[in-house]
Amino acid sequence: MRKRLYVRAPKQIGARGKGEENFAELILNNQMIGGSTNGRMFKQLAIASALSLIAVTNGRAAEESYTTPAGAVGKPFPQLRVKYFGEKPAYDGKARIVEFWATWCPPCRESIPHLNKLYQKFKDQGLVVIGITSEEKADVDEFKKEVPIDYTVASDSTGALADKLGIDPIPIAFVVNKKGVVIWQGEPLELGESVIKKALAD
Repeated sequence: MRKRLYVRAPKQIGARGKGEENFAELILNNQMIGGSTNGRMFKQLAIASALSLIAVTNGRAAEESYTTPAGAVGKPFPQLRVKYFGEKPAYDGKARIVEFWATWCPPCRESIPHLNKLYQKFKDQGLVVIGITSEEKADVDEFKKEVPIDYTVASDSTGALADKLGIDPIPIAFVVNKKGVVIWQGEPLELGESVIKKALAD
């Protein structure tokens, strides 16, 4: 059985959201701001700021989470809040393969040549491929000396994106069409050209 090594981290967005809601509640209950004219003016500004923070947090929380990767099919792919090892690709409005992998994972190693081949064949038609690991750039750079990777690599160091997609085990890939909707998920070696062509056409 393949095993994933993502380190699970506290839900940072959720923690911030709770704090921001408590901040707004304190303001509304007059526990932080006095009753002077200046205090009332500051209170109004503070309430507006707090509510804006809550709105942003709720917008982030609105992204769906899935217990398994299969649940993402037919749904918008989450925002890629990852650290890119190199230039961030311009993927908006383009078909994408997003793969989760690791340097220590033998099946991931086997999948890379296949993804390289797909990328080289379809990149001129707009295909973007992003391989996401939880590792550091130095580890990936060392690995690439042995196993070339032609496409973009990025790090989801906290495992937040992997958790959102219910990923376990790896490798696993998602194909996202031009509208940002997941049309396929599965092991990268099972990904055929017909799926890529469909993503490019959608």
